[in-house]
Amino acid sequence: MGRRRRTPELLNLFAVSLAAVLLLPTTSAAAVAKAIDATEIQRLELPESLVGPESVAFDGSGAGPYVSVADGRVLRWGGAGAGAGWTTYAYSPSYAKNNCGAATSSELPPAATESSCGRPLGLRFHRGSGDLYIADAYMGLMRVGPGGGEATVLATEAAGEPLRFTNGVDVDQATGDVYFTDSSKTYRRSQHQMVTATGDSTGRVMRYDPRTDEVTVLQSGVTYPNGIAISADRNHLVVALTGPCKLLRYWLEGPKAGTSEPFADLPGYPDNVRPDGKGGYWVALHREKNEFPFGVNKHLVAVRISAEGEMLQEMKGPRNIRPTELVEREGGKIYMGSVELPYVGIVTT
Repeated sequence: MGRRRRTPELLNLFAVSLAAVLLLPTTSAAAVAKAIDATEIQRLELPESLVGPESVAFDGSGAGPYVSVADGRVLRWGGAGAGAGWTTYAYSPSYAKNNCGAATSSELPPAATESSCGRPLGLRFHRGSGDLYIADAYMGLMRVGPGGGEATVLATEAAGEPLRFTNGVDVDQATGDVYFTDSSKTYRRSQHQMVTATGDSTGRVMRYDPRTDEVTVLQSGVTYPNGIAISADRNHLVVALTGPCKLLRYWLEGPKAGTSEPFADLPGYPDNVRPDGKGGYWVALHREKNEFPFGVNKHLVAVRISAEGEMLQEMKGPRNIRPTELVEREGGKIYMGSVELPYVGIVTT
């Protein structure tokens, strides 16, 4: 078969089209801001022997941070002055019943007492009431009123099935509805690596109605749902899927209400997702998807995602920092929680 001749007109048209494509900036290239360097961070050191400020929250007056730690408590930061520092704010009924305050001062690692003392993970205040909602991996969904103290367990099951790995939580500030995740119906938090290794897809996304005390399962069969955030316009939820390295969007309002769809692909394994105050979200990455055990000393620790699911910004930090939550505050400060570290990090942008 003979070769078709290319006329000068066709060649010129091809050249013009190619030039136009090359000159158009890609959405991602145009949108991505300069990466934030988290190498040098301020530290709010936890009391001696305590680790794992997994989630970070601020109350309605801006006080805090409040953090969930590995010994089963929620702590409150009262400042750096004399007599301030960290104090106990909340704990589960089991923490008091099992004398966990004494147990955590022993040489037992926190993981050994999690099932009896609790492991609070996600934290979120309802600013209007002052109530703090706590997603405890073992105790279920809890709430403590203004002033703290012993929390009340609100839910230990949903649709007749127990909560085995309660994880992320967020609150609709207008209605008071509470949205939370159960990462697996098969594995507990102590077996969290198995959720990823087996591709377990028994997780659930739920809503708690504080007016009726009812829990509704919005979606089941979800692969490792972790952090959760309600959108600024309150018409959908964004859920971090740890194993798949993705964000899921679940529609609360509009023609797609009650359905879900992929929202963003991520370059790492996400934990909590929190609003960035600009309509988008900060997503903490516990580790990168393709992370090598050697080489450079920095790695990706978080990404900022737009309201449309596009990558806006990266944060890079030392390899020993594996954050679980980022909360952006006024003044260019980003508070960083971690399930492993003995402090809350503060990154100044």
